[in-house]
Amino acid sequence: MSPANVELAGTEQVYTESDLAPFLETLITWREGDFRRRVSHAPPGVLSEIRLLLNEVADRREHLANELGRVRREIAKEGRFDERLSPGPGVGAWAESVGSVNDLIDALVTPVSGAADVIDAVAKGDLSRKIDVDRGSRGEVRRLGKAINGMVDQLSLFSSEVTRVTRDLGTEGKLGGRANLRGMSGSWRDLTEAVNTMSDRVSAQVRDIAEVTTSVAKGDLSRKVTVDAVGEMLELKNTVNTMVDQLSAFAEEVTRVAREVGTEGQLGGQAQVRGVSGVWKDLTDNVNFMANNLTSQVRQIAAVSTAVAQGNLTKKITVDAQGEILELKDTLNTMVDQLSAFADEVTRVAREVGTEGRLGGRAEVKGVSGVWKDLTDNVNFMANNLTYQVRNIAQVTTAVANGDLTRKIDVDAQGEILELKSTMNTMVDQLSAFASEVTRVAREVGTEGRLGGQAQVRGVSGVWKDLTDNVNFMANNLTSQVRQIAAVSTAVAQG
Repeated sequence: MSPANVELAGTEQVYTESDLAPFLETLITWREGDFRRRVSHAPPGVLSEIRLLLNEVADRREHLANELGRVRREIAKEGRFDERLSPGPGVGAWAESVGSVNDLIDALVTPVSGAADVIDAVAKGDLSRKIDVDRGSRGEVRRLGKAINGMVDQLSLFSSEVTRVTRDLGTEGKLGGRANLRGMSGSWRDLTEAVNTMSDRVSAQVRDIAEVTTSVAKGDLSRKVTVDAVGEMLELKNTVNTMVDQLSAFAEEVTRVAREVGTEGQLGGQAQVRGVSGVWKDLTDNVNFMANNLTSQVRQIAAVSTAVAQGNLTKKITVDAQGEILELKDTLNTMVDQLSAFADEVTRVAREVGTEGRLGGRAEVKGVSGVWKDLTDNVNFMANNLTYQVRNIAQVTTAVANGDLTRKIDVDAQGEILELKSTMNTMVDQLSAFASEVTRVAREVGTEGRLGGQAQVRGVSGVWKDLTDNVNFMANNLTSQVRQIAAVSTAVAQG
């Protein structure tokens, strides 16, 4: 039995107001929320027991308040949602209060933590997380879970549709894709419609640009980008159109120069493309450089060819050249060298044979082939034939001059040389016939004394006929004279 019970069992103790005053003051302080105050003293007896009990209640109440304040501070200010009230020395309602508060915190923190995890995952691009809204969830907690999950669903749908459209458009190059608007509302629908608008505009712009660039690739420079555009797309549109203009101007100028040089033969043309730079300027300069080079090369080739055609073999191609033009240059220069050597040799042979009368000369042109070798061989063949023919004719005429009429021209001949051969041989035959007839008449008249003979040389004319006639006239005169002398002599002899 406690001392208070002992005293109550005995005589009843009476307390004054001054004894109760500390209790009243402490209770007033507690009522105002300050549980640090304690009942400082009490007279022995029941009041002393009450003081101890009240102070214990104050200790437990202060512990609970401190824990609430600490947890509030940790959760509200520090954001540490894992903090909970630590159990105090009390049991029963005290322990139930701590557990209730902790349960309340759990009930509030769990959906918030779940929402934070989902939102954190969403912020990191993970749309696979959701809040587990179980059947026990009620009220605002359930509404929060469903709202978060609905947001994730909307984001997931928006993300999948936008990803599909951007993949079709940006990765696979399939223009005209549109995101599905079903199940979307509010900002999500606005965003999806904005994506669709972007896809439509980009598709129209890219398709127009693609059509123009395709036309350019096919050589059609009449198309331009006409689709509405702003920003960098407008810059790209203007750039492509400028490119088309420059290509068109470049093509027209190159075509003009090519037509003038290649078709009309007007050398010296230059492409004039204004406002170009970079590759286009380089291409224009290269075309002009090519035209200049080609003009210089062709003009010099033409000059050398003209000189060759006019018989001037002193000129050569000296312009710089590469590739096939260099091969043509070397070929023409080689041709000039061969023509020059051929001309020199033919001139030498012609001079020796025709002017100096030295037969047997041969043209020697080294390194020639084809027509030039054939021409050289033909000249040499001609020189050989002419040498044989002239020498054979000379031998016959020398024999005739020496009184030898047994030789005849037997070399092969054609044309006028054949006519000369035939004439010479006919002359030898006529001379031979004339000589034999004159010899016969002279032998008959002079040796055998047979007068009246006449030389018969058939087919002669000119001097040969005159000589024959003169011999016959002489023979007739001599015959007449001798016969008359003989007649007179015979008459004189007969007396």
